[in-house]
Amino acid sequence: MSMPRVLAGIRVVEQGTFITGPCAGMMLADLGADVVKIESPDGDPYRAYQGGQYSPHFQAYNRNKRSLALDLKQAGDRQLFDALVAEADVYTQNFRPGTAERLGAGPARLHELNPGLVYCSISGFGSSGPYVDRPSYDSVAQALSGFLSVVVDRDRPRFLGPALADAITGIYAAYGVLGALFERTRTGRGRVVEVSMLEAMAHFAVEPFAAFFALGEVPKSSDRPRLAQAHILRTGDGGLVAIHLSSLEKFWTGLTEALEAPQLRGDPRFATRLARIDHYEALGAELDALFTRRSTAEWVARLEQHDVPFAPINSVDAVVQDPQVRHLGVMVPVENPHMAREAVRPAVQFDGERATTVTAAPLLGEHGESIRAAVAAGARWPEAGRTVGRREARQA
Repeated sequence: MSMPRVLAGIRVVEQGTFITGPCAGMMLADLGADVVKIESPDGDPYRAYQGGQYSPHFQAYNRNKRSLALDLKQAGDRQLFDALVAEADVYTQNFRPGTAERLGAGPARLHELNPGLVYCSISGFGSSGPYVDRPSYDSVAQALSGFLSVVVDRDRPRFLGPALADAITGIYAAYGVLGALFERTRTGRGRVVEVSMLEAMAHFAVEPFAAFFALGEVPKSSDRPRLAQAHILRTGDGGLVAIHLSSLEKFWTGLTEALEAPQLRGDPRFATRLARIDHYEALGAELDALFTRRSTAEWVARLEQHDVPFAPINSVDAVVQDPQVRHLGVMVPVENPHMAREAVRPAVQFDGERATTVTAAPLLGEHGESIRAAVAAGARWPEAGRTVGRREARQA
């Protein structure tokens, strides 16, 4: 990576599976932390999500890491685990409550090994309470937190595509870890950082909750697009275009000029922003009829010309070819690819420098031989290198 490794020297032991834990580890690894992913001999279950041991889903959240397969029922592997934790800065896990303690990886024991350790525990519903023993997945957290209620059409309810709650919880976990690491620079003391999917998604939906507490009204999924004056419109060639007029009158004026529809400005239902909010559905119907008159490409040109906030709803393959995406170098090569040769780079830049590559997600146990050899040779922490323990690596 050409991006500054702002977390260089930070050592992370990750016992994460599926998305929340691995996403937290990936966020730290993207910033330059050395993340050793501890897996069971069978591997993270997300590896086999579509068969094999190297699904695209696994690849998405495990780049820039090393993999070490350990059987913690074996004394030697437990000792190796302890040795890594003793020298780590961060430990992350997303087990169900109580599992880490049964594995000998609870916070009390690991802090005995390493008082300065930042211990991050990710759960579905927290570490106590009436739901503590329930299993939780992305869809469950989206529903319970209220998030789904403000994004889903109740007449045609459908889940959103990506695993938002999983990924967002992982990002919140990384945010908590970074705060604890910063505090440690002053105190030298570790922390137990806890985040649940329920709490992360409730916080992510902070605006609807603020509206509820301020106005005493239960928000609906239609509130945000209505207040933001956002519409999704189908074009004459079947494409979809999103517009967002916000609160500035100039955007409404620009839209009517792009549409060549001065009659809309003269319609009392749409004369002001508040009127357009009150008649949101009627305006949407008028816009639908007008947008079918031209192709997506024509609308892109006209809306841009009149400074209207808009975007075509791009498919993934269109995003990869988008001029702005290509200008920003969002898609970068994957080093040592085992499958995919490109990936989305980390989103942040430092002093104008950004990542130009990422390292492929590891094969199961790919770095086991080199890590074991380094620890056996007396290394306090096995530094990342190019050596790959091929005898332990399991191909997809």
